[in-house]
Amino acid sequence: MVSQAKNARDNIFWTLCIMGLFAILSSTMSKNPVLKPFATSLETPEGFWMGLVASASTIPGILISLPAASLSDIFGRRKFLLISGIVFASAPFIYLLITVWWQLILIRFYHGFATAIFVPVAEASVAELFPTKRGERISLFSSATYVGRVIAPFLGGYLLFVTNKDFHVLYLAVGVAGVTAFIMALLFLAERKQSTVQNGNAKETIKRLFRGWGIVARNRGVLIVSLVQSSQYYAYGAVEFFLVGYLTDIAHFNLFLTGIITGSLIAIPIFAKPYMGRFSDKIGRRIPIVAGSIVSGLPLLAIPFFRQFPVLLLLSMIYGLGFAMVTSSTPALVSELAPMSLVGTAMGFLDTIMDVGQTIGPIITGMILATNLAYEGSFLALTAVLLFFCLVFVTSELLKHTPKILPKQQEKDYF
Repeated sequence: MVSQAKNARDNIFWTLCIMGLFAILSSTMSKNPVLKPFATSLETPEGFWMGLVASASTIPGILISLPAASLSDIFGRRKFLLISGIVFASAPFIYLLITVWWQLILIRFYHGFATAIFVPVAEASVAELFPTKRGERISLFSSATYVGRVIAPFLGGYLLFVTNKDFHVLYLAVGVAGVTAFIMALLFLAERKQSTVQNGNAKETIKRLFRGWGIVARNRGVLIVSLVQSSQYYAYGAVEFFLVGYLTDIAHFNLFLTGIITGSLIAIPIFAKPYMGRFSDKIGRRIPIVAGSIVSGLPLLAIPFFRQFPVLLLLSMIYGLGFAMVTSSTPALVSELAPMSLVGTAMGFLDTIMDVGQTIGPIITGMILATNLAYEGSFLALTAVLLFFCLVFVTSELLKHTPKILPKQQEKDYF
């Protein structure tokens, strides 16, 4: 019986991993490296509107990542995984119907609901399935999704290259990956989570969720670390989108070479994150976060001054390494700073703040890019953001005094 239960958990886990691979492959290939050229072909106005095209898919993450993960505790994980699978499968085919630029913003917004729901709910499912191996299994699941992320720009760039920028062919490929993710979602035949509504009415459960959110939001250590991670995704969202324009319009690379460089932004974290996470387990979270913020910030200063493929590839890889150093440590530190009973809520809070950064990063960067500051000023501003929040983290004493468990009264109030 124990062996059968273990096999069942493993089957569900690997199904989640395969779904995650194809789901993130689909969502990433819909934007990297195709989104900027596609938006340009639709004559999207530069500046704010171009930045909004880049950020539209991250807005749902701000709105529903935390509620979706929390509500899956009440209504079950499977329902939300199926909802995300439906969006993954349907969104790519709507791109084929776009005729004007503002429609692209709407479909990017709709497409964003898929990842916003899927990632936190899937991570909650993994944590639930493996309560004694959460770190190992969540990391493995994350690696599976990153495989999809790293394949996407290479495959997308190649498809655009061999089809002479046929955007319809690319989005059909995106659709195939999305439908595959949906099929994997259908394999969840039984709920693995009993509804907490059984322990009380839904209204009281919702009230308890909001109380938990309030406790986490008032945890200053969690807030500071969340802002550091948000700054990383602020820069990452902008780099991922506007680096394509620099490589194609300024450095004059074809889309295949562009896909290699932008793909390195994803490939390096895949290989580096497990080692960086193990490193932070041994020496603590603070050194990797500080060093990673610096390592990720400095290459961005140099990128606009080079047009040679090897140099730009190296700078992108260094940036990816710094990004991996920070983002492999921030979730672990948040989980350590949060009360044990609210770790899931704290992770949802972290994702929400992260999505805020990833949303406004391309918008503000696009506005700077539309001025005379151009790429030099845009990438300088990204470096400034990274170093500023690194300084906030270094100078803050809050983390040393943040309790890791709920005070007795808060514990009583919450439960």
